[in-house]
Amino acid sequence: MTLQPLSVVVGYLLFALGVGLLAYRVGDHHAEDFYLASRTLGTLVLLFTTFATLLSAFTFFGGPNLAYQAGPEWILVMGVMDGVLFAILWYLIGYRQWLIGRRHDYVTLGEMLGDRFGSPGLRGLVAVVSLLWLFPYVMLQQMGAGEALRGLTGGAVPYWGGAALITVFMIVYVMVAGLRGVAWTDTLQGLFMLSVLWIAVVWIVSAIGGVGAATRSMIAANPDFAALGGGVYTPQFIISSAVTIAFGVTMFPQINQRFFVARSARVLKRSFALWPVLVLLLFVPAFMLGAWATGLPIEVPEGANVLSVLLAEYTPAWFAALVVAGAMAAMMSSSDSMLLSGSSYFTRDLYRPFVRPGASDRREAWVARIGVAVFASLAFLASLTRPGTLIEVGDTAFSGFALLAPPVIIALYWDATTRDGMVAGIAVPQVLYLLHVLVPATTVRVAGTSVDLLARTYGGWDVALAFMLLGTALTVGVSVRSTPAVDEDAARFAVDGD
Repeated sequence: MTLQPLSVVVGYLLFALGVGLLAYRVGDHHAEDFYLASRTLGTLVLLFTTFATLLSAFTFFGGPNLAYQAGPEWILVMGVMDGVLFAILWYLIGYRQWLIGRRHDYVTLGEMLGDRFGSPGLRGLVAVVSLLWLFPYVMLQQMGAGEALRGLTGGAVPYWGGAALITVFMIVYVMVAGLRGVAWTDTLQGLFMLSVLWIAVVWIVSAIGGVGAATRSMIAANPDFAALGGGVYTPQFIISSAVTIAFGVTMFPQINQRFFVARSARVLKRSFALWPVLVLLLFVPAFMLGAWATGLPIEVPEGANVLSVLLAEYTPAWFAALVVAGAMAAMMSSSDSMLLSGSSYFTRDLYRPFVRPGASDRREAWVARIGVAVFASLAFLASLTRPGTLIEVGDTAFSGFALLAPPVIIALYWDATTRDGMVAGIAVPQVLYLLHVLVPATTVRVAGTSVDLLARTYGGWDVALAFMLLGTALTVGVSVRSTPAVDEDAARFAVDGD
């Protein structure tokens, strides 16, 4: 019984690998094709590769678990607020980046900023910050895969085995496929996951007596789930989560690079217009399944994934395996894209400028492939330590990336931004946030009053919001007080919209 689900998962991953091999045969194997598919993606592929890239363990396993524990309002955060907010940011940041990237053939965010401000150091800073926060998010996918396979097979496959399986597959896949292969499989996996998730909802809801019965059982088990807000869903939590996730997503390397790959302006605009619809089609069923599970006679062991338990209880083993296989493939898509983008940040913004400036495109592409294997292996070893829940790990990465967004937006739209302003606006908030992440919070007494130091939240507000405001103030303030360097060139960002 435990081998059937595992064989379905492995079979699906092998199918995805076959698509990647086909893409390898079609591509030209140069760096730009490896990283950006030669900037040729159309609306359907761009929309679904962005979509599938975000279908991570945070979405499939962290989100339903939070809905199971705290209620369905997570739909409001991820489905409504972030679906709309990210679409707006996609236009404000992504469209302008596409115009600039098309004009100057940029591959990474660091390359674009380093060229504008005449600073290899700024280019390297953006790369280091991005790789720093990418690491826990790659680790998140491995943790999710480990938990999913352990739950699906009833413990026959241990946590480390599931994490190792997805690690091996994503290393092999990225090394042969590049962005073209990732985008092709993303499209297939996005369509597949939407389909099987809605089939799962219909199957489970039918088995438990319909939507009304599921909702009544949920409310009977936890009356607070019928009200908006309450529990963890305070206004501070909802706003903090929505803002840090939406702004963080725009700076994720695997998402930010997709701002460069559209075939035309029309493709880009259609994609971000359709984005909120696609997000709601995924998040509503996934999170409602988690919330409904509260009122069902199932037992979810501590640390287990509620979606896997729910599927195992109410659907046949082959279908449960198919859903988890699709979820793992989506996680692999996220991981593939992360590793691919991370490798481009490493090679384009660190290796080429500081180690081998004269490296050929082919050499760079192979260095990137080696970097993928090393980065993924280190993340796998770190995932074995189980440093927190999926939500905690994901939230840390989102907030770290969100701190990059304000200086980048200012640079894109304000010609008076200076190199010193950018360095201050990026470096200072990142250092302060790292202290809050790495150093345990302490409470001290000041004038008879208890004061928290290095806490992640203050009054329910994520500390990252304060550091986003600080980054904005530093970027503007230091730029006003400093003189542009001789090799800064604001004209690099002067583009005409289509």
